[in-house]
Amino acid sequence: MITSVEMGDFLSHSNTKIEFDNGVTVFVGHNGAGKSSIIDAITFALFGKHTRKSNRSLIKRGANQGFAKVNFSVNGKDYEAVRKIDSKGTLSAKFSEITEDERTEIAAGERKQFGESTTREIEKSIGLDFEKLKVASIVQQGELNAIINAKPKEFKELLNAIIGIDKLDVASESIKIVNKEFRQSIRDKIGYDDTHVEILSRDLEKHQKEIDEAIPRKDQLQSNQEKLQKEVEGLRKRVEIETPKIDKINQLESRKRELIEYAKEAIREIQREISENERKIRDCEGCFESASLKENLESKIQKAEEAVEGTLNEIQEMKNQTASLREKRILASKLQLKDNKCPVCDSNVEKLNPLFQEEHLREELESLQEQIAAKEKEHQMYNEKRKEFTAKLQSARDAEATLRAHSINSKEELNKIEEDVKIKKQNIERIPIISKVNLLEISQIDSRAKTIFEHISKLESETKGFDEQEFLDLKKAVSQKQTELSQVDQQIGAILEKISKGNEQIKIIENAISELTVVKEYVTNLDEIQNNVFSRDGPVATSLRSWALNAISAKASEYLALLNTKIQRIQLAEKARDISIICNSKTEELDLESLSGGEKVSVALALRLGMASLLGASNLNLMILDEPTTHLDYERKKSLVAVLSQLSNISNSDTPMQFIIITHDAEIFEDSAVEQIYRFESSEQDSKVTLIN
Repeated sequence: MITSVEMGDFLSHSNTKIEFDNGVTVFVGHNGAGKSSIIDAITFALFGKHTRKSNRSLIKRGANQGFAKVNFSVNGKDYEAVRKIDSKGTLSAKFSEITEDERTEIAAGERKQFGESTTREIEKSIGLDFEKLKVASIVQQGELNAIINAKPKEFKELLNAIIGIDKLDVASESIKIVNKEFRQSIRDKIGYDDTHVEILSRDLEKHQKEIDEAIPRKDQLQSNQEKLQKEVEGLRKRVEIETPKIDKINQLESRKRELIEYAKEAIREIQREISENERKIRDCEGCFESASLKENLESKIQKAEEAVEGTLNEIQEMKNQTASLREKRILASKLQLKDNKCPVCDSNVEKLNPLFQEEHLREELESLQEQIAAKEKEHQMYNEKRKEFTAKLQSARDAEATLRAHSINSKEELNKIEEDVKIKKQNIERIPIISKVNLLEISQIDSRAKTIFEHISKLESETKGFDEQEFLDLKKAVSQKQTELSQVDQQIGAILEKISKGNEQIKIIENAISELTVVKEYVTNLDEIQNNVFSRDGPVATSLRSWALNAISAKASEYLALLNTKIQRIQLAEKARDISIICNSKTEELDLESLSGGEKVSVALALRLGMASLLGASNLNLMILDEPTTHLDYERKKSLVAVLSQLSNISNSDTPMQFIIITHDAEIFEDSAVEQIYRFESSEQDSKVTLIN
C-alpha cells in the first residue's frame, strides 16, 4: 500500500505531504483544487508518467524545479520512489528500500543502455507497469458505473481491454505484418508468393502447351533447312566453278586495255625518240666542220693577240717619244741665237743643233703622230681579227660541246641516227588505228606487245562459252536461297529460344510451386494461429475470457460478501458476442434494473476489485476512484458513500485494500464512517490540503 505522497513545487502544490493508512482515504474539494494532482504525483514518482502535456508542465509556475515522492510497502518491505524535473526538462530518479536503520538505494536514473532503470526496478517490486496499474488500480471519471451501465457488447470490449484480450488484436496485426513481410520476402526471393500457385500452375500448362506446339514446327523447319542447305551447296559449287571465269573475263578486258594503252604509249615513246633524234640531228648539223677548225683558230688567235700586244707596245713607245719631243720643243723655244751667239755658252755659232731647233722638233712630232695613227689602225685591225677568231673558236667549242652532250663521236654515228629516224617513221606509218579489233596488228609493235597479246589469246580460250548473264542469274539464285535459309535459321532460332525459355520458365515455375507449396502450408498455419489463437473471438480468446470471467465472478462475489448486500454471487457470462452480468441472492436471480443505487455501486465496485485482483494488484493493493459520483443523483451518491463506508471491512480482511476516493461532493461524506478525509483548497499561489476527519 502507499504510505505517503509528498509534492514540492509540483503542479499547484508548493509543499504538500499526505499520509495514508489502510482503508479509505477521501480527497474532497472543488474542481482545480489539486486533487487529481495526487494521481499524477503517484504515477510520475513510480513510472515517470502523468496526464499532463509535458514534463515541464509538472513544475509549479514560478519555480525552477519540482519533485514527487511516494513511499509504499509491498510484501512487508518499505520503499521510497522520488523523481525530479527542472525547468530545462532534465529528469532524475531514485528508488530506495527503507529499514529502521538505513536507506538502501536500489536504482537511480534511467540509463537503460547500461542496465540501470529506476522504473524497471519499481515495476519488479510492485508487479505492475504503468499501463496495468491504470487498468487495475485507477478508475477514471465515469468508469465505475460504466461497468454496469454499459451495453453487453460494450461491457465485453471493456472486459477485453481490462484483461488484455484487446492486445490480441495487436498480436493479430503483428501476425498479419509477419505474414505480409514473409510473403514479400518470398516475392523478393522468387518473384511470387503462395497466392500465385494457381496462376503459376496455369502458366506452367501454358508454357508446356507452347513447347508441345513448337516442337513439330521446329522439326518441319529443320527439314526445310536441310533441303535449302543442299540446294545452296549445289549452287555454290557451280558458282565456285564459274567464278574464276568471271575473274578471267575481267582479266581479259584488263589485258586488252593494257595492250591498247601499251601500244599508245609505245607509239608515243617512238615519237618522242624520233623527236629527240631529230633534235640531235638539228643540233649537230655542221658541228663536225665547226669543231674541226678549233686548233687552227686557236693558233690564229694566239698570233693575233701577239700582234695586238706588239702594236700596243709600239704605240706606247711612240707616245713616250712624243712627250719627250714636246718637252724638247718647249726648251728649244727658249734657246734662240742672239747675234750668232750661243745662249748657253755665249760662243759664236752659225746655227743651233737640230735637236734644239723648234722647227725641226715640230716636224719630228708630226711624223711621230702619223706613225702612231697608222699603228693604232693596225692595232685595231689585229683586235678585230682576234675577236673574229675568238667568236669562231667559241662556235667550234659549242659544236664540240653539243656533240659531247648528245654522245655523238663521229659523223657515222650521226648518219646512223638519221637512218634510225627514217625507219621508225616508216614503222609508225604502217601501224593501223588502235582499237580492240586489230590487236593482232598492234602486237607487232615490239616483243612486250606480243607477250601481252599471247596472254589475251590464252584468256579468250579459257573463257570461251562463258555467259556472264547466266553467271549473274546463278549468283542471284544463290543469294535468294541463302536469304530463305537465313529466314528459316532465324525461325528455328526463335523457336529453339522459345522452347529453351519455356523449359527455363517451367523449371523456375516448378521450383517456385514446390517452394510455394511449403510456403502455403506455413502461411496456412499462420492463418490458423491467427484465427484460433489471436482472434478475439477465437478458441484461445474465448477460453481466456471464460477463465477471466469465472475468476472475476468468484473474486467479485467474495468482495460482495464483505459489503453486506443481498447479492450473494455475481456471474459474468459470455453469450455470442455479448457479456451479461447475472446477480443472485440466496434464493433467486436478480435483474440489474431491480437493484438499488447502492447495490449497483456495490456490484460495480466488486467487479472492479475482481478485475484488479485478476491483474495482480495484490502487490500494491491500491485502488483510486477519481470522481466516482459524477453523473449520479443525490440518492445514488449517498448509496455510494454507504458502500465506501463498508470498504473498511475489505481493508481489514486477509487481503487488505487501500482506497483513495477523489470527489468534489464533500457534503455526501458528512456523518459517514470514512475515517480519513482530506480537504483540498486552492489559493492564488498554492493548493492547501487539510485533514478534516
